[in-house]
Amino acid sequence: MKVLLLENVHSVAQETFRRHGFDVETRTGSLGEAELIEALKGVSVVGIRSNTKVTRAVLDAAPDLRAIGCFCIGTNQVDLEHATKLGIGVFNAPFSNTRSVVELVIGEILALARRLPEKTQRMHDGVWDKSAKGAYETRGRTLGIVGYGNIGTQLSNMAEAIGMRVAFFDTADRLAHGNAQRMGSLDELLEESDVVSLHVDGRPGNAGLFGAEQFAKMKPGAVFINASRGMVVDDLALREHILSGHLSGAAIDVFPVEPKAQGDLFESPLRGLDNVILTPHVGGSTEEAQEEIGTFVSSKLSAYILDGATALSVNLPDVAPAAREGAFRIALLHRNVPGVLASINRTLAEAGANVIGQSLATRGELGYVVTDTDDHVTPETLESLRHVAEAVHLETWHQDTSA
Repeated sequence: MKVLLLENVHSVAQETFRRHGFDVETRTGSLGEAELIEALKGVSVVGIRSNTKVTRAVLDAAPDLRAIGCFCIGTNQVDLEHATKLGIGVFNAPFSNTRSVVELVIGEILALARRLPEKTQRMHDGVWDKSAKGAYETRGRTLGIVGYGNIGTQLSNMAEAIGMRVAFFDTADRLAHGNAQRMGSLDELLEESDVVSLHVDGRPGNAGLFGAEQFAKMKPGAVFINASRGMVVDDLALREHILSGHLSGAAIDVFPVEPKAQGDLFESPLRGLDNVILTPHVGGSTEEAQEEIGTFVSSKLSAYILDGATALSVNLPDVAPAAREGAFRIALLHRNVPGVLASINRTLAEAGANVIGQSLATRGELGYVVTDTDDHVTPETLESLRHVAEAVHLETWHQDTSA
């Protein structure tokens, strides 16, 4: 089977796939829709990061595609609903780069508090500007975290460790870590915070979450950080509040429109502003995080393709079937309606197949059942299973655990 890896996915992923017998092709940049459609011919697994968009049109034009690996946290760059309808598994790395993002944000908080971006630029320009004006310690100041998930909670812990007070707001019911204080509304958090850091996901409802109205409600002299999603923030409104002096600084790692490849021109209304840190979507780009992501996602994809395991898939029912030496494995993804399992087992029984193991799970509109028999099932029986009412996709393997 062929694997296509885009956007400089870590080489450890290539090694994992090749070790399992896959044919691997790599490309350094992202691809547009038409380019991706062409590149996916004959491809069973595609690995992407945040810049490649796997749209409905791409999915419909890729009949050989069985799985998508998002070598990052987010999956909003994939049409998950349509991928699910087509029975294409999607996997990501929800935890692997958490520490890297948090360390970047902590570094930015400290740098902005001391106005290091403008200090270092003036030194490079040959200007000796030794002044304490506008430079502060972070100890005792309030960090407001918007989005208290994996990254938000670890940031909360680290910020407290350097002496900051922490407030957070999340639409979900989250347990506060340490001495962090949950705020009743976003407005309340903005009024209290010296630093506001966004850590929300890429769901459509978060588009435009932070604009002129929210910036206006922040404390005078506060700092703003976005290491979540570019589409969440109105960068033009942020520019205005930086230039007016209402905000004393900002650090932005993600943008509404980002270059597709290394070295491409970067455009933003935030370029050239004092005490503004701009980074090229590198929150999770450390050697440690990228290696961990490469290992984690490639292992999950390999287990899915080779064994039918869907553990930690973002869109398929969670099934982790036990390995059975010499067994013939049948994996059927189906619509979640009553009677499918009975139809499967009746078809197998009528064919004289001896079932030695079976795992089933459902998730929303889908069900997924993995059945092991002690011998091969005839092509005629498999064809009957493919035509079981509500079947979406069927795969078969001969289990060999000696490899």
